[in-house]
Amino acid sequence: MKKVTTLLAVSALLVLVGCGKSNEYTPPADASGEAIFSAACTQCHTPVSQDVAMVLSEGVANKEAIIAKVQSGSMRMPSFTNIQGEAADRLADYVLSHSGSQ
Repeated sequence: MKKVTTLLAVSALLVLVGCGKSNEYTPPADASGEAIFSAACTQCHTPVSQDVAMVLSEGVANKEAIIAKVQSGSMRMPSFTNIQGEAADRLADYVLSHSGSQ
């Protein structure tokens, strides 16, 4: 029982540590969505194929959700708070046009 409690505590700690991460990447003003994806996202999200950047769940397969996810992050994904405005729009457009859905 003590091992289970310790394991749960360590797991919770790792999740909380992941939530606070942010990435300070700032795209150049004229960066394309593809360039931003390559620089910021491919560290963790390996493209599925040459034409498919990633597979999106239904809940994230829209521009607003992609931008929100990029800027706020999630449990394992860091936030990219410096991807704002037109750069965020270009990234979301690229992801939507080069992704499949589940």
